[in-house]
Amino acid sequence: MDLNLKVSKFSFLLAVILASCSKPEITVAQEPREQIEVTTPIFTVLYSETKEQPITLTYKSSNRPKNVDRGSMNFYTEDDYHTSDNKDYYRNVWDKGHIAPAATFSDSRENLKQTFSYLNCALQNQYLNRGEWRLLEQEERVWDDAEELEVTVDIKFSDSILPTGATIPSRFIKHIKFTNSNVYKCYDFPNERPTKDWEEYQVQHSN
Repeated sequence: MDLNLKVSKFSFLLAVILASCSKPEITVAQEPREQIEVTTPIFTVLYSETKEQPITLTYKSSNRPKNVDRGSMNFYTEDDYHTSDNKDYYRNVWDKGHIAPAATFSDSRENLKQTFSYLNCALQNQYLNRGEWRLLEQEERVWDDAEELEVTVDIKFSDSILPTGATIPSRFIKHIKFTNSNVYKCYDFPNERPTKDWEEYQVQHSN
């Protein structure tokens, strides 16, 4: 065999071997963002990936029929966003608090499932979540029988960060606008065990 041909074949084989042994390209993970706005079919949220919590979330509450139950549905993470996850809520006082309520969007399985995105989930004191916050959500579903509500929840934060990485909210401020009558209500809840009825958390304005 011609010497040049042998050299050429050897060079080709060597190139193939080196290519197969080379390391795959490493993709550097994106740094968590301070704020990112996400719009879904049922809510719009300004989310903090650094805090792993929503900052502001808006949804519309209307007289939707209840067609589905939550059953064993649980919260899920999103591929494109860095959020909190199950570890942040393990064996502590914090509930996985829906900001847009699951019961408000039980008209379809798709809408109900969307409320279980961690984009819609905050570290909420279990006694608040299961108590006066829940009762106010129930009242919203009474009010929306007459007219649609536009609800915005602003979340304020403490300096406390869980060992798992999420920042603990200090307050939940719920703004409720009645779209036809222009009535406006605002409720300011500290993120702690309630000491009074939900009506008593109503305020005239909030910072």
